[in-house]
Amino acid sequence: MLIDWLTVSQEHPHDLPVVCDVFTLTIDANTNEVLSTRQPRFKHEASHSTSVTIHVQGRKVRVEGNPSRVGRLDNLFGFTTVEQCVSVYNGLLAQYGLPPFTKGTAITQRQVQGSTGTWDEQLVSDGAKVERIDLTTNVAVGEGNVLAYLRGVSSQRIGHSIGFLYPNGRTVAWTPKGNGKGGRLQYRKAYDKAFEMDANLLPRIKRLYGDTSDEFAYVQRVRNYCAEHGVVRMEQELKSEFLQREHLSYWGFFDERRFAELHDEFLKIDERLKVTAMDIVSISEQLLAEHIVDTTRAANTTAMYAIQWMHGQVFDFNKKQVQTHAARLNRIGINIRNACDTSRFAPVFIRQAREITKTTVLPIPSWYQRPNHLQVAA
Repeated sequence: MLIDWLTVSQEHPHDLPVVCDVFTLTIDANTNEVLSTRQPRFKHEASHSTSVTIHVQGRKVRVEGNPSRVGRLDNLFGFTTVEQCVSVYNGLLAQYGLPPFTKGTAITQRQVQGSTGTWDEQLVSDGAKVERIDLTTNVAVGEGNVLAYLRGVSSQRIGHSIGFLYPNGRTVAWTPKGNGKGGRLQYRKAYDKAFEMDANLLPRIKRLYGDTSDEFAYVQRVRNYCAEHGVVRMEQELKSEFLQREHLSYWGFFDERRFAELHDEFLKIDERLKVTAMDIVSISEQLLAEHIVDTTRAANTTAMYAIQWMHGQVFDFNKKQVQTHAARLNRIGINIRNACDTSRFAPVFIRQAREITKTTVLPIPSWYQRPNHLQVAA
């Protein structure tokens, strides 16, 4: 698991230096007292057209960006811990004379006035607060299998989130409304990494360095490596409200292993994809093989619900028998609560059919230029 984006903030007990050419003061008209200082957001431009946003507001500093991309040509492999990412941010803050992010030692409560004038209780840490974190895994499905894999997993739900396959077939996103637009708590997606590099990274490196440069040749090599292994990038964005709900906001007060647990749940999305052809025989056989039903008659009855669903049948899910058959089918990767899209199923061959061999352990080639922390650890 890699960290692909990190937004961190911290409120300090002292005033912060002015790091912008223009800033805003809020002054009490009666006493001329400076109530607050606000500096506009600015981007720290690192090498290779990488940027990280820094925002100083009064005594609070906030940094957001992709620490694994700072000073690097690509981020196929990156940092794996919050501490590694924060150390990158702290190096940038030091360049502007700003204090570093630190782990908290205490959490207290304070009252804050809301927009309606009411006072609410708010938890405050004396250390850094994680406001957003993106967790990523490179899944290798084999050369030429990426589109079939994405088409297959797009048929699966994650909790109440519905898969949405983009028209080009290169990206799947899971959202509550199934329209590809991010939700309030989490945003999860899977996409073709080689295609993404073709569309974004390669043109940018070509524009910066030219197509005969060492930089372009290196990025092209990374892109080809992704294509040869059929790399699908599995990403989930955990937003501020979700992190607070899961007690993962205050650095120093959470166990990072919880991130791995949440991410593993996401990576299990393809475990139920076990039917390779949507016909009554294969569905019945799979139901029996998985010991979901005990008799051929029960298997055929449940399979008929899938066939009717494929032909546009609308079911009443308030009925217990419909719920029973829907639950059985869901265990083999057929969710009749979704609208049926036959283009996603036949033929879609996932690892259980031995047509696609999936692995989440993508080896790092010896020529790959890793981040400094990983180079030291190697």
